[in-house]
Amino acid sequence: MSAPRLIVTGAAGFIGARLAASLIAGEERVVAADAPGHFDARPEIASLYEGNPPEEIVDREELHRWLGAQRPGAIGGILHMGACTDTTNFDEAYMERMNTAYSRELWAYAARLKAPFLYASSAAVYGDGGRGYDDQAPAESLVPLNPYGRSKQRFDAWVLGEGQRSRPPRWAGFRFFNVYGFGETHKGKMASVLRQAFDQIRDRGDVRLFRSQKEEVADGHQKRDFVFVDDVVDVLLHAWRRGLPDGIYNVGTGRARTFLDLARAAFGALGREPKVAFIDIPPQIRERYQYFTEAKMDRLRGAGYRRPFTPVEEGARRYWARLRAATAISR
Repeated sequence: MSAPRLIVTGAAGFIGARLAASLIAGEERVVAADAPGHFDARPEIASLYEGNPPEEIVDREELHRWLGAQRPGAIGGILHMGACTDTTNFDEAYMERMNTAYSRELWAYAARLKAPFLYASSAAVYGDGGRGYDDQAPAESLVPLNPYGRSKQRFDAWVLGEGQRSRPPRWAGFRFFNVYGFGETHKGKMASVLRQAFDQIRDRGDVRLFRSQKEEVADGHQKRDFVFVDDVVDVLLHAWRRGLPDGIYNVGTGRARTFLDLARAAFGALGREPKVAFIDIPPQIRERYQYFTEAKMDRLRGAGYRRPFTPVEEGARRYWARLRAATAISR
């Protein structure tokens, strides 16, 4: 008898595609849910599945109907990585529908089908970090800065409250910090700062960073927890294959690095001398700009995940090497 299939949502997106491709490489049976046209229209995503396609592609708009036709035992798990991740989208109703309500419906299907449920939350739930970055703090106590963060916070709070009345056999949520790596180019302006730095270096020879608007923070010394997508996928595979106690987990490195560190890593990967220019933070995002993010990683470490996270210098080198290889293959 063949193994039950796994559903991966957002399978033509960044983290979802990387996760789905890794599961397929591990001989899991994967049903990929997303907008079907994205799989061919996004070259990096297409390359991930080349010679190693998912067993089936289901339109994300049809996924609920598709799941409704399944019986308990037919689905081995739902790994929900899909979402609208545009932090500049201020349509609250759209974010509620695409992120919060859609996720609640998938949770209900996982409970009915008795399928484990892993899902993508976001560090955006922490807002400006004024209340810390502790994944054990009550979700409702956090103050996100935008509709995207609020949509993720609402689902986290629902899972920990009402969702517990009828829940999957096991579940875990993951608050991803600043993820970078191969497979994100299609995100455009929402791609990582490192991906944009690569383009700036090639196009202009420099990297442009925001000036600080705080006297106590020097230009370029704003900090983020930059985490390599390979490490993120490793955490998700660990959670799927070995299990974690039910709960919500931060996924970062646990060590904030400056934007200057990131820029230097980008130049180092390309073998060039650093050249950084500073520009003003656009007025429309100035009030919501984060000066510091750093994942508190005690919960994941305490649950048994022991592997080290990749320093940004090594991650940048590996990322650039893979981008170059993919570009060479596509020519």
